[in-house]
Amino acid sequence: MSLTEQFNAAAEKVKNLTKRPSDDEFLELYALFKQASVGDNNTSKPGLLDLKGKAKWEAWNKQKGKSTEAAQKEYVTFVEGLVAKYA
Repeated sequence: MSLTEQFNAAAEKVKNLTKRPSDDEFLELYALFKQASVGDNNTSKPGLLDLKGKAKWEAWNKQKGKSTEAAQKEYVTFVEGLVAKYA
């Protein structure tokens, strides 16, 4: 199975978790997914009152410079840990 196929399979597994991961886990999951699928964050930072958007933007921005392949590998590994913990 190619890395892209593993990444897509992991993205599907996340949808089937029976318990909700923590907010920090969700942010890490979001950041790795965005870095793997879009690349570096080149969007403008949300305003001060958009706390959720700001947290997501900052989490994604921390991944800046990471290659698509590295982000996909980390995402797959992270999802495997979440599945073991919450499935």
